[in-house]
Amino acid sequence: MIAGLLFSILWASASTATKIGLQAVQPFVICITRFFLAGLLMIAIGHFLLGQRLPKGREWGRIALYGLLSNTLYLGLYVLAMRQVSAGLGALAVATNPVFINLLAVLFLRERLKSATLLSLLLCMSGVLLAAWPLLRNNAATPIGLLLLLTSMVAYSVSVLYFSRVDWKDLHLLVVNGWQVLLGGVFLLPIVLFTYTPAFNHWNGKALGSIGWLAIAVSIGAVQLWLYLLREDAARSSFWLFLCPVFGFILSNIFTGEPITAYTLGGMALVIAGIYRQRRV
Repeated sequence: MIAGLLFSILWASASTATKIGLQAVQPFVICITRFFLAGLLMIAIGHFLLGQRLPKGREWGRIALYGLLSNTLYLGLYVLAMRQVSAGLGALAVATNPVFINLLAVLFLRERLKSATLLSLLLCMSGVLLAAWPLLRNNAATPIGLLLLLTSMVAYSVSVLYFSRVDWKDLHLLVVNGWQVLLGGVFLLPIVLFTYTPAFNHWNGKALGSIGWLAIAVSIGAVQLWLYLLREDAARSSFWLFLCPVFGFILSNIFTGEPITAYTLGGMALVIAGIYRQRRV
C-alpha cells in the first residue's frame, strides 16, 4: 500500500517537473541528461556498493529492448508531447496505461478480461475523466501533442507487459533499471546530437532542478518502486497509475497554477474506489 502510494506521487510529479524543465532546455536534452545521470548512479550503486553481478548473454538483449521501449520511445515521445499539452493532461494520460495493459494482454497474450477487473477499470477511468473535465474544457492541446502522448502510453504499456513476462532470474532490480535507463539514453544519443541547439538550452535552476528530480526521484525512486510492484503483482500494480492524475493535478496546481475543483475531488473518490475494488479481487 505504502509503496503504491509513494510510486503514484513520484510518478505523477514527472509531468510537472518536465514542464518546468522545458522552460529552460530542449526536450531530448532533458531525456538524455536524466537517463545518463540516473543510469550511472544506479549502476555504480548496484555493482560497486551492493556487489551485484553484471548481466550476461541474452540478458543484455532483454535489458536493451526494455530500455528502448520504456525510455527511448516512451519518455522520448512523452517529453515531446509535454511541449504541447498541460501538466494535468500529461498526468491524466498516465492513467490510461492500465487500460492499454489489460487490452494488450487480452489481444496478444490471450488473457481473459475478468468482470471485476472491468468494473475497476470503469470506476477508475470515470474518476480520471471527471477529474480532468475542467482541464479538457479549458486547456489547449494540439492534435500532434495528443497523438504523441497516446503513442508514448502504448509504448510504455508494451514495456510493462514485456518486463512482467521476462524471467530476470537473480538480476537485482537496481541493475536491470540502471542498465535499461542508460541504454535508453544511448539509443537516443544520435537524435540529441542532430537536434541540439546551444541557444535553446539555459542551464539555470529550472533546468538543473527539473533534471535532478526526474533522474533521482522518478527514474530511480519511482521506477524502483514500480519494478517492485510489478514483481509482486503485475496486474494489480497497474491500478496505482490511476492515482497519478490526482497527485498530478495537485502538483500542477502548486507549481503551474492549474485548478483543483469539485470535479477533481469527485474523480479522486472514484479512482480510490476502483483501486480498492481491484485489490479485493
